[in-house]
Amino acid sequence: MILLLQLFLAHILGDFFLQTDKWIASKESQKWRSPYLYVHVFIHFILILLVTWNFGLWKMSLIIMVSHLLIDGIKLQYQQPATQRAWFFIDQIAHLIILFLVWSFYEKISWNYMAIATPKTLIIGTSILFVLKPASLITKFAISKWTPGASTNSGSNMIGVIESLKDAGEWIGFLERLMILIFILLGKWEGVGFLLAAKSVFRFGDLKEPKETKLTEYVVIGTFLSFFIAILTGIITCQLLGLF
Repeated sequence: MILLLQLFLAHILGDFFLQTDKWIASKESQKWRSPYLYVHVFIHFILILLVTWNFGLWKMSLIIMVSHLLIDGIKLQYQQPATQRAWFFIDQIAHLIILFLVWSFYEKISWNYMAIATPKTLIIGTSILFVLKPASLITKFAISKWTPGASTNSGSNMIGVIESLKDAGEWIGFLERLMILIFILLGKWEGVGFLLAAKSVFRFGDLKEPKETKLTEYVVIGTFLSFFIAILTGIITCQLLGLF
């Protein structure tokens, strides 16, 4: 495990600390022709040897360096401004998979799926998945009849269109329910209270006008329902794990 951490540390230093904006701009414009691409991957080779302080690992370092070159080169070749974010995550995930595979081979790690798929991991994994998309859909459909913008009758005033980042509300829900579940599994109930207080400050602070009463009530209902689902899921998970 120490070796894996060392490889990860070398990757962080090489990808996020030891390359400048000038290097990145050169790589994006010149792609395979950029000399900084090759300097960058060679730095990774040196970093692995320095961080592990084991120069006998040069073959492993060479394999990682070559794979890093291929992954970065493919990303630079095919990414476009519109897909830059997606390629960033693909690039980083690919690097981490290579590090993990090289470490597994070097340490002769054998993986047994049945040893991983224990009742505990299945319970936790199922709970995590539930508080993401299913809980989001349950909350969305439960409060859909109060969605701002839909009038209750033909004579009522329409509530203005809410300006919001695309899918921001859904992602806020994902993160808050996941954090609530983690807090409960760790027995840190005070974290749930802090999260609710923090969201109240940021989410409800600008809903002060009388004309925004419906919008405020809509947000409060959605927030409390989202929190309730996450807390209930956390309690049930703890019961199944025998933590209570």
